Amino acid sequence: MRDIDVGIIKDKIKEMCIEANCILNDDIYCSIQKARDIEKSEIGKDILNQIIKNADLAKQKLKPICQDTGMAVVFIEAGQDVHFINGNINDAINEGVREGYKEGYLRKSVVNDPILRVNTFDNTPAVIHYYITAGDKVKITVAPKGFGSENMSKIYMLKPSEGIEGIKKSVLKTIEAAGSNPCPPMVVGVGIGGNFELSAILAKKALLRDIRIKSDKEHIRQLEEELFEKANRLGIGPQGLGGNSTVLGINIETFATHIAGLPVAVNISCHVTRHRECII
Repeated sequence: MRDIDVGIIKDKIKEMCIEANCILNDDIYCSIQKARDIEKSEIGKDILNQIIKNADLAKQKLKPICQDTGMAVVFIEAGQDVHFINGNINDAINEGVREGYKEGYLRKSVVNDPILRVNTFDNTPAVIHYYITAGDKVKITVAPKGFGSENMSKIYMLKPSEGIEGIKKSVLKTIEAAGSNPCPPMVVGVGIGGNFELSAILAKKALLRDIRIKSDKEHIRQLEEELFEKANRLGIGPQGLGGNSTVLGINIETFATHIAGLPVAVNISCHVTRHRECII
């Protein structure tokens, strides 16, 4: 059994909240540069240049890439041989978010009740997902998610008979309906299988995968590539002003499902698609 002080978790969460909001991940940055180089629209090319310049300034000055610094989503993969000490892990995570958003001067966007809507003024509580794994390590992933893109996400409970064509139609329909709202070029996470709630979590987790790395399942990899090509032929383009750079990547994660169902969740993300991870 390995003891891990929750204070260490708190400090890591604080750092990751700031870094995720201020430093664009390499896969996204490189994909934006690639999109800029092949963008046919002059307006689109100019917008992508501005996005790159903004990301460079944010990294240099450690300032937020976007004014919407999102709702903090935290994934904790804890080894079964880990024993958390000196406090409650939930409290430590939320304190890390609280300190990170305060010290990083990040916008506080969370309200305490979906109906009463009073701001908590510290961006807590975070959305936390726990997983038990083998070993004595803890993997932490922090993924702040803005709602300009989150609001464009959808879940479809398809009939099994709708099959792969139904999946394609659902994903492309969601991207097309999103239009300019999620600040394209978008990154799209798709979850297929499980049940209603698991498909959404799969879609969220799909956004954490490096968009340069495709699925290790051949039929899913082919689906990712086909949807990527078709999405970029929709003509939405950077910031919705036209062009061939509508999406930077489409990642798909799957899980077993019931014989009577085919859940499909599409989690739309903006070009920032922030996340940071560490292992303790």
